[in-house]
Amino acid sequence: MQETEKIWMNGELVDWADAKVHVGTHGLHYGTGVFEGIRCYDTERGPAVYRLTDHLQRLVDSAQLLYMELPYTLEELRAACLETIAANGLSECYVRPIAHIGYGELGVNPGSNPIDVAIMTWPWGAYLGEEGQLHGIRAKISSWKRVGPNTIPHVAKATGVYLNSMLATSEARRMGYDEAIMLTDEGRIADGPGENIFVVKNGTLYTPDLSASILPGITRDTVMVLAQELGHPVVEKELIRTDLYLADEIFMTGTAAEVTPLRSVDDQLVGEPGPVTKEIQQAYADCVRGRTARHAHWLEYVPAKTTA
Repeated sequence: MQETEKIWMNGELVDWADAKVHVGTHGLHYGTGVFEGIRCYDTERGPAVYRLTDHLQRLVDSAQLLYMELPYTLEELRAACLETIAANGLSECYVRPIAHIGYGELGVNPGSNPIDVAIMTWPWGAYLGEEGQLHGIRAKISSWKRVGPNTIPHVAKATGVYLNSMLATSEARRMGYDEAIMLTDEGRIADGPGENIFVVKNGTLYTPDLSASILPGITRDTVMVLAQELGHPVVEKELIRTDLYLADEIFMTGTAAEVTPLRSVDDQLVGEPGPVTKEIQQAYADCVRGRTARHAHWLEYVPAKTTA
């Protein structure tokens, strides 16, 4: 991670090295936190954050599902994100708002512990690698199943939930693959550890629906909109692993991963990125970089940094 100058913590900008929490913080011990991953892109009009308000609404919703009452409004968080990007002078970056239950009682019940909120920004390139964007990655069905919808609220982007993702990613990497694909307890395709998944077959896009215990991805939603505008039907349905083996094309989506093709699953060859994947990759890149007027409302521009 490349350090930047400032981090926003509980209402003020502090130096990167001073952004600390107590070792007794509840969120550290019990995973009681929610977060977002957001990207800011360099556009012809300057730095713009992609679907910032949508991401922050998901943060608010995630907090509600964990019985956390955030001490800031969505608009205050939005202003803080833009302020932090500007303070660090970044034209392009990753943005990580996080809220967690802070220091106080250390039992499982958080009681009256405060809710701490922080926002980090730093430069971050392609999550699964530039080569993966161009030629596709190798994925493996994980032995770790996606947590069920009645185990943990899967629509919440909660810190503790990502232990599930960490195990799947670590297993895949240790076995020599780039990424994992997780199944539900019933053996249906769910998603990647940090990505949603799409299968292309005969020009139609298929993706698991929310009953597969997936995070309702904002990039997933973008791709569904863009694909239909390009004339490709999109179907949300149950998928099984052989749907991946017999697919014409497969790609993963996520704020960090953007649109990343898969060239193989379980060593079953899918091949180089196909025409539909490439078309969607280009449409997504045009959208997030402000090159298409139709979705200009999804970009929220960073104000110029002011000096005293």
